[in-house]
Amino acid sequence: MKVLSYKDWRYFDAVIEKAKIACQNSEITDIDHFVASNKMVEIGSGAKREQKDYKLTRYACYLIDQNANPRLKIVALAQTYFAIQTRKQEISEKEYSSLTEDEKRFYQRKLTKKGNYSLNQTAKNAGVKNFDKFHNAGYKGLYNGETADDIAKRK
Repeated sequence: MKVLSYKDWRYFDAVIEKAKIACQNSEITDIDHFVASNKMVEIGSGAKREQKDYKLTRYACYLIDQNANPRLKIVALAQTYFAIQTRKQEISEKEYSSLTEDEKRFYQRKLTKKGNYSLNQTAKNAGVKNFDKFHNAGYKGLYNGETADDIAKRK
């Protein structure tokens, strides 16, 4: 609400409702993306009351921005950002489909290398010391408890 420059909850709540309808009409379960919760807020007299709140996924945030008031500068900027990113993705998908199988494999390896580097940097900054354990925990989560060694043996 604050990020998109809404000052009054009732107006922002209407935007959320429109975004939930867009989600439902796309045959996606809205409760997976708009998790309702409540929070205590202070009112003018210093007393507190309960107010509706949400935990949102990235998809929900995208839908909210698309249904928000474009007269608000930050909303217009966000909508422009999403339009540009969508176009970039369309272009990269078109280029990707024209690659040979070897070029696609090379491209995927390059993306994986970048992703692994980013993951390692984030883990390092978060204080991870034992990267073997860290990566094995990731494999176990992705492969039903199998470690990297288990996967290598199976393959």
